[in-house]
Amino acid sequence: MTTLTDTLNTIDHFVWGPPLLILLVGTGAYFTFRLGFIQFRHLPTALKMVFSKDKASKTPGDVSAFAALCTALSATIGTGNIVGVATAIKIGGPGALFWMWLAALFGMATKYAECLLAIKYRKTDDKGHMVGGPMYYLKYGVGSNVLAVLFAIFALGVACFGIGTFAQVNAIVDATQISFGINKIYTATVLTVLVTIVTIGGIQSISKVAGKVVPTMAVFYVVACMTIIITNAEHVLPAIQLVLQSAFQSSAATGGFLGASIMLAIQSGIARGVFSNESGLGSAPMAAAAAKTHSCVRQGLISMTGTFFDTLLICTMTGLALILTGAWQSDYAGAEMTTHAFAVGLDSQTWGPILVSIGLMFFAFTTILGWNYYGERCVVFLLGTKAVLPYKLLFIALIASGAFLQLDLIWIIADIVNGLMAIPNLIGLILLRHVVAEETRLYFTPANQNDALASQTS
Repeated sequence: MTTLTDTLNTIDHFVWGPPLLILLVGTGAYFTFRLGFIQFRHLPTALKMVFSKDKASKTPGDVSAFAALCTALSATIGTGNIVGVATAIKIGGPGALFWMWLAALFGMATKYAECLLAIKYRKTDDKGHMVGGPMYYLKYGVGSNVLAVLFAIFALGVACFGIGTFAQVNAIVDATQISFGINKIYTATVLTVLVTIVTIGGIQSISKVAGKVVPTMAVFYVVACMTIIITNAEHVLPAIQLVLQSAFQSSAATGGFLGASIMLAIQSGIARGVFSNESGLGSAPMAAAAAKTHSCVRQGLISMTGTFFDTLLICTMTGLALILTGAWQSDYAGAEMTTHAFAVGLDSQTWGPILVSIGLMFFAFTTILGWNYYGERCVVFLLGTKAVLPYKLLFIALIASGAFLQLDLIWIIADIVNGLMAIPNLIGLILLRHVVAEETRLYFTPANQNDALASQTS
């Protein structure tokens, strides 16, 4: 007898099947070639823009370009960087990490394109705040209100009933209970209060918290991973060779690992990579639209570094830690696998698990904040600013109740809606590809480049 779970799993596998993965990577590949490998040629420039001061006070927008990037990163740097990488390698073997890299490299071009369009087609709401994202470039660029509404509905579903609430809340309460023995009720109460304080303040408040927490937690986690990598420095090159070899050949079954075909490595690596950095899903453009900037290309360049930081840096660190410590061959899975890797790599059964738990808590908390903002942007598009307060109250109530819900079905539903978000967004990117190409060409003409350099240095 077919159960609801079986039915939803079938839908999930269909949504995240080869067609969507090919469309996601294919869109990134198209923009990579069409824009002349922009993510390779202009990554140094983009990184300089992230950390350099511009004349943000004189430009339209609500927050600085850096704050907008941190808001987007707060949603993408999450449990996927810890749990998602472990899941991908468990299913697809070390080769999954290679396909994660490939998806990220192409994904940078996709992220550039969607965040460029977010600035180009952004609007001002009736309270004077900048609003933008796939809903707006689908409506005003493509001219399709149907696609715009569909995207907003799917994204709101993810914010309220998936990645934005229940999954993150459960990650936090489980981490505090396992590592510190704190009762779920106390954790849920404190978490609800903190989320309420931050989210009531809107994008200004969220970006301020994200601007402090995201860089801090990223450095904290990278240092912990680097400690494991440096300790096992002599095995790093063989680990990278294993990743490259496993990407193109089946892995033999060893320990708790059941073996992985090339197709499994490709599918799990690309799916988890996209799930982690969200390139092509359409979430980051909603944060990018609030950035103070005159140039849609400049913000596109800054935004594409989010995929670099998320996948090519943090996910790579996690993956190498799992491979170097042999945790990928253990009987553990998900967060337990990463915890085991840190315990072995740091030679501490106490500090290893605690470091992973702290990382999970910070990552999950900022993901809640980021998705709260994304949901708010969708509500404004669908119902107007009058619906923002009721939405925030509902979101807070969902956070409060999330610690006591069973996640089996919710994770599957979240995965489905998350995948459905990408479809209208990718359609919009493909239909507006010439706009992206033309804006890029104009920005990088010598005359415009001189003007841009003068404005940044004056």
